[in-house]
Amino acid sequence: MSRTLLIASGPVRAQVSQRTFKLTAVPQFLDCIWDNSGYAPSATVKVTRQQQNDVLTLSVQHIKPGLQFDLFTLQRSNLLANGTLDPNFTNFGLAWYQSDLDITANGTGTANLRTILLDQIFGFDPDVSLTPTNTFHVGFWFNNPNDAAACGFNPQTPTPFNGEHSAGPAAMISVPNATTGLGPLCTSPNLSTTPASCNP
Repeated sequence: MSRTLLIASGPVRAQVSQRTFKLTAVPQFLDCIWDNSGYAPSATVKVTRQQQNDVLTLSVQHIKPGLQFDLFTLQRSNLLANGTLDPNFTNFGLAWYQSDLDITANGTGTANLRTILLDQIFGFDPDVSLTPTNTFHVGFWFNNPNDAAACGFNPQTPTPFNGEHSAGPAAMISVPNATTGLGPLCTSPNLSTTPASCNP
């Protein structure tokens, strides 16, 4: 459980104290989030490790004013490391609803979390034989499926990614590391396993 370093007989791994990364717009739905300011939508995630938990701040700008989104941590991304759609993607795996994200009149928005995030975020459910599963990706979904209709999303077949389980598609999401395949909430990859895992 420890979030602090313990005295040990061998070398102790130094923990990364902070991780900052960008989210990438899902290509198909870029035009439905863009505010047409001339600047591409951007989303920056900053996570700071604390003694008992971690603090995450998501800051977005150049997003269409008035949109509402739902922020999740996820097992998998639907994008490749280069930001293109993964042709082998099937589903997002385990997903945790973390926060709402509302866009202001000037096209900006902020969401803040305080929970276990870096290297150790996971869920499990023995009722369905789900073993401990990490959710090292971060992404946000259109709260209203109609907001993505102009980009080809069918509002009659919503996704479950909001509190009412009637959301639109993923709008922006993190990409996997090109070498490890892991999401950015893993700061200490373990390359001795196949696929790569994360040192807790």
